[in-house]
Amino acid sequence: MDYNVAAQKMGRKLLFQQLKRLNPDTILGVMAKFRADTSPLKVDLGVGVYRDLSGNTPVLTCVRSAEQAVLAAQTTKSYVAAAGREEFNRAVEEMVLGKAHAARRDRRARTVQTPGGCGALRVGAELIRAAAPDVTVHVSDPTWGNHQPLLGSSGLRLERYPYYDAAAHRLRFGAMLERLDRAAAGDVVLLHACCHNPTGADLDPAQWQEVAQLLTRRRLVPFLDLAYQGFAVDLDADAAGVRLVAEQVPEALVAVSFSKNLGLYRERVGALIVIGENETRADACLSHVLQIARSIYSMPPDHGAAIAAHIFASPKLRNEWIEELNLMRARIADMRALLAQHLAEATGGGSFDFLRTQRGMFSLLGVSVEAVERLRDRHHIYMTPDSRMNLAGIMPHNAHYVAESIAAELLAEPAGA
Repeated sequence: MDYNVAAQKMGRKLLFQQLKRLNPDTILGVMAKFRADTSPLKVDLGVGVYRDLSGNTPVLTCVRSAEQAVLAAQTTKSYVAAAGREEFNRAVEEMVLGKAHAARRDRRARTVQTPGGCGALRVGAELIRAAAPDVTVHVSDPTWGNHQPLLGSSGLRLERYPYYDAAAHRLRFGAMLERLDRAAAGDVVLLHACCHNPTGADLDPAQWQEVAQLLTRRRLVPFLDLAYQGFAVDLDADAAGVRLVAEQVPEALVAVSFSKNLGLYRERVGALIVIGENETRADACLSHVLQIARSIYSMPPDHGAAIAAHIFASPKLRNEWIEELNLMRARIADMRALLAQHLAEATGGGSFDFLRTQRGMFSLLGVSVEAVERLRDRHHIYMTPDSRMNLAGIMPHNAHYVAESIAAELLAEPAGA
């Protein structure tokens, strides 16, 4: 049957008739092309997941142990609560803010479990919109590709502030402060807590202090994205910027993810921490967060949060987790150093030394879109069009090949590109 003809006879169009096929998400598109590539030389530096030396994204040993214990003790699959698992929320809040943080002492912090860090970002965006729909959210240039759709699709207006010079491989900190100093009071500033995605370039303690002072003076509200706690230095050091800012401002939001540091990607384990100016305001925020969650996904998934909570509560498993986290962090640092070494040898210079000092899984190579395409088409090396590399895709056996390929394509770049 020709349903379109039938619909026209009835005087109406089919519901989906006007929809046009969209281009795939950038990262999903890179993934698809990589999978279709049959070359034995292919290297995936695109998708943002951790990989071990075998190229696998492993299930952590502590996670396996916790999962077995959780399943053995489980007696029901009924809902837990709209806010998620209470013991998980308490442990996350303490891990992020610290045991003695003023916001916790004054009972100004409220934490709810969310479907991953993405869920935390979206619920936080909806809370901002409910409180002040006309505010602007300022995000770094560049930022993680999913920040704009997650926040912007809520209806909030987004603007960019300078953050990183990809060609010079350095922060644009002065320009960042100058731009944020002109933001309107009450606006929101999205900040990467550590392991900035896509640049790997983080604020140092002195810079965090300057940012905190600017936020306080200009009455701006920080929205801190903590997706890689433990991947830069350690659990406490990586939350230091969050803790500092949250001590100095009356209101803040923190989105937390356990995809990377616990390897719970597909379980969607995250949390949103909201800090109000006092206990009454914090309770009001919580009531709105729960209503927002109810309208989007009703109840959060429990399995991953139950695993995480079990690990956090067990001294033995928590120590195992920290050891495994240390190994993941060290592997990425080692690959950063190895790639920088091979690039120095291949190019005869030190222009890639920034790889050694940046932190987390990502860095921007700083080459043109055309060079990225040549690396893909000629050398089977895959990264996103902005030249973001996932350093977890570098292995001892491919680091030299990647460096030689990059050097070859740099020579092919037009002067001044």
